[in-house]
Amino acid sequence: MTTMRAMVIAATGGPDVLTLSDVPKPTRINAEVLVKVMAAGVNPIDAKTRSGGGVSGQIVRFPAILGNDFSGVVVESPYEAYPLKPGDEVFGMVPVPRMNGTYAEYVTVSTLSLCRKPTRLTHVEAAGVPLAALTAWGMVVDLAKAHEGQRMLIHAASGGVGHFAVQFAAYFGAHVIATASTGNTGWLRELGAAEVIDYSTTRFEDVLADVDVVIDLVGNVHDNTGTRSISVLRPGGLLINAPSGSWPTVMEEAGEAGIRATTYKVAPDATTLAIICRLLESGDVRVHVDRVFDLGQAPEAHAAIETGHTRGKIVLAVAAG
Repeated sequence: MTTMRAMVIAATGGPDVLTLSDVPKPTRINAEVLVKVMAAGVNPIDAKTRSGGGVSGQIVRFPAILGNDFSGVVVESPYEAYPLKPGDEVFGMVPVPRMNGTYAEYVTVSTLSLCRKPTRLTHVEAAGVPLAALTAWGMVVDLAKAHEGQRMLIHAASGGVGHFAVQFAAYFGAHVIATASTGNTGWLRELGAAEVIDYSTTRFEDVLADVDVVIDLVGNVHDNTGTRSISVLRPGGLLINAPSGSWPTVMEEAGEAGIRATTYKVAPDATTLAIICRLLESGDVRVHVDRVFDLGQAPEAHAAIETGHTRGKIVLAVAAG
């Protein structure tokens, strides 16, 4: 078999530019693994790129395949003694658009970007982990260094990245304050949030002060959430902003207010993913899949994630099993 099914875009635009097509099956080279994709995660960056934002400017040719996350089965290993053998279940993340994405039946992956799938998770559940969990870990653990006694405010806490950020911060002992809609307040407390502020009824800046860290997953694209966050940080506090293009003036505003700030970009990292895998296996962290779509329903999946009201993750089921 030299071809495979994939959802591709021939140009940027609305969700309807995603079409199911037959494309060449990828072939692995050097230290790459060929994986049969069982499920693929859907992330806001996918929709941004499809619409002409995100990393669309780095797409060198069309049609292009989107999708960063995957869970699947090894088809070919890079060499005979490689620990992951054909038939092993794996999950991970690919750097789109440097490589073709995961909205496809097969994907080639660097050995540095995948690891064994948690045995207690289905492929659909596992596909919802890599990008969101690695982003949350990078912000909460690597940069904010979550620890006991630390007061951490997490915006958009019920989303894909947010629900992992809440769990990681709580696991390391931080006092987690989450913002979310009314329907998600109880659920976030179950995940470890000590306080949940319903943004539909309460302005967080009216009830908070002396926060050590803000995990900003919104920016200024809605109600100037980013700018408003500056006022609740203690002097010298840290603000970490993730969504690309969501707050172009973050560094300037933070400097004027006397706080530390940085943006964040996630990288495929099998070493960190393996640590997250152990937390998933132990049950200390869990992934929540909100909705599952078939591969051919990728346009509907993109429309759903663009509403901004997903609890946890949206996943594409690519293959049966």
